[in-house]
Amino acid sequence: MNNAMNDAMNDAMNDAKNTHPVYLKPQTIFTETAALCGHYLGIEGGRISEITAAPTSGVPVIELPGITLVPGLIDLHIHGREGCDVMDATPEALQTISRSVAQHGVTGFLATTVTSSWEETLAAMDNLGRSALAPQPGARVLGGYSEGLFFASEHKGAHNDHYFLTPTRERMDALLEASHQQLKVVALAPEVDGAMEIIPYLQQRGVKVMLGHTNATYAQTCAALDAGACGGVHVFNGMRGIHHREPGCTGAVLVQDANVEVIADGVHLHPAILQMICKLKDPARVTLISDCINAGGLADGRYQLGKMDINLEAGVARTDSGSLAGSTLTLERAAANLHKLAGIEWREALHMASLSPAKFLGIDDYTGSIAPGKNADLALLNANGEVEATFVAGKPVFCCDTLAPFLAELF
Repeated sequence: MNNAMNDAMNDAMNDAKNTHPVYLKPQTIFTETAALCGHYLGIEGGRISEITAAPTSGVPVIELPGITLVPGLIDLHIHGREGCDVMDATPEALQTISRSVAQHGVTGFLATTVTSSWEETLAAMDNLGRSALAPQPGARVLGGYSEGLFFASEHKGAHNDHYFLTPTRERMDALLEASHQQLKVVALAPEVDGAMEIIPYLQQRGVKVMLGHTNATYAQTCAALDAGACGGVHVFNGMRGIHHREPGCTGAVLVQDANVEVIADGVHLHPAILQMICKLKDPARVTLISDCINAGGLADGRYQLGKMDINLEAGVARTDSGSLAGSTLTLERAAANLHKLAGIEWREALHMASLSPAKFLGIDDYTGSIAPGKNADLALLNANGEVEATFVAGKPVFCCDTLAPFLAELF
């Protein structure tokens, strides 16, 4: 469905408020504990009212043969899509990203910044904060993720170290204020001056700290985790790797009780490494991310990420020096890749892109999985794992052409 059709359907659904009950009847429903066949999922008032084999008589039913109903995906780390970047600092850019990711089953995302000037960073924070407090045409903006500014040059990746800063309380307060208190995650290198002092301060302010673009040793990383840091940014990438006498940041976040972000595009991590991560970590501690940049959904060519020029070839983004620079991955493909490359059960892989990030953000009481009482944040996948429709709070925000007439009529 094109954007104009989607917008028209969204307007109609918003006017209707979607308070009346309806059942979805897919082939399979992925709950937290099982793959249910022959069941109905009830939606009323934007929430999941029930999952039942015996629906209430008289309530409309949408038959969805061949469809697997899965929880809406949550992308904790995404910079942009379709030519738009969080650093553009405009409502229109985030609306484009919101629409685009909804086409890939995403119902919520953290708008992620990248290293740039302090002034441009504050402008992006202001915009993402306002967007998090406003309705969006597709996926919700769940808040902001600061990836940049507070890193170590040794593993800077696609970040321009000319703009790196020392993390201070004043700077963190400024980021929080600019974001209208919607900043959820700050990434930093624990070895930079001031980092160890700022980690517990951010924790006190309700902001999670992730460790990345760092040359930290195993001991330094463990100390940061003990101080309140939560885990590793796109694990293995942008951090000191594993050596048998110095496990580094990578080894620390893998063996300690920490979260790890995983880019499962088949480029950032070898399939054997994906398997290793999943063997070492509790699934709830593994979060699939896209780390998608503004080139996502576009043709190969020349792009920009923050202050860095990027070359996109065969869908892989790199700086002129050859460093990987984010990805063009989509989150449903990340789950499919983890299933295929690492042999992870399909339902579990999808939960690493839905329930795991919801738990990380502390919002799993109302989203992240399919259960009665939770928001009806859903994705409908066909037999090929492609997204046919996406629901946010019980309302379709994306729909393929074949399903659109049925959903528009009932919603």
